[in-house]
Amino acid sequence: MSSTSLDDAARRITARTKAVVAVHLWGLPENMDALATFSARHDLMLLEDGSHAHGATWRGRPVGSFGRAAAFSLNGPKPLSAGEGGFVATDDTELYYRVLLHGQYNKRCRREIPADHDLALYAVTGMGLKLRIHPLAAALAHAQLPRLKDYLAGREAVAARMRRALRGVPGIDVPHPPSHAGPAWYALPLRFRPDKLAGLPVERFLEAVHAEGAGEADLPGSTRALGDHPLFHTPGALLPGYADHQSPAADSFTTARRVHGSTVKLPVWHRDRDLHLADAYTAAIIKVAEHHKDLVK
Repeated sequence: MSSTSLDDAARRITARTKAVVAVHLWGLPENMDALATFSARHDLMLLEDGSHAHGATWRGRPVGSFGRAAAFSLNGPKPLSAGEGGFVATDDTELYYRVLLHGQYNKRCRREIPADHDLALYAVTGMGLKLRIHPLAAALAHAQLPRLKDYLAGREAVAARMRRALRGVPGIDVPHPPSHAGPAWYALPLRFRPDKLAGLPVERFLEAVHAEGAGEADLPGSTRALGDHPLFHTPGALLPGYADHQSPAADSFTTARRVHGSTVKLPVWHRDRDLHLADAYTAAIIKVAEHHKDLVK
């Protein structure tokens, strides 16, 4: 999180702006010093998206503990997995009640929201939604919690091994988290530099990497700039009440688009027996980078 990015964010604040969201993308913690200061200066709620970052830390403090609330998901390959589902962490009682009402109804809401609270009137119906995690998935995640520290240590070792192997490879920049950041390494994001590879398109680069057998190396899809998703760009067909929604200005997401368009991500494993996979993936990247001139031809 650069000061330039925050200066740009400050210019976009309007009377309707309510919050700033820290997204710990790929399990790498955001600069929470800068974002906490920014949100306080502009009187904005600080929220966190920790969906990739279970157990990650910033200056020894767990991500998800900085904002008023944090959301985590638990699907398949996450550091903490339940197959599917998620949870919200907050120490704000009022917000907690509203979260309950958003995804729960009846018994739990009646049990946990005080009877004399204004929101207790809605306990039986909630918001008319049942979005709660399935109990079996919650039990799976809960059973894995004692193992999370070991999972993260394994991911750290594998990510370090892959970063060492790729350091100095032409056209590939590896991430360098600050020493006080403890990533969860949901994935290993690489910055692709076509200017160092004779202008080789990233799509052609990945095609060659896949041909080497590294089939899970890919371009991020859902993490593209929000303004490029139809839900945020033209939501009217799905949400008729927003049919007159004005699309974001063309220059609203220039940094996000640049980062997305130059990111290649690799899987990160956590077991010693998977080290051969990590080595095979880095070998594929190295081979393709070394022979990039043949691909350009």
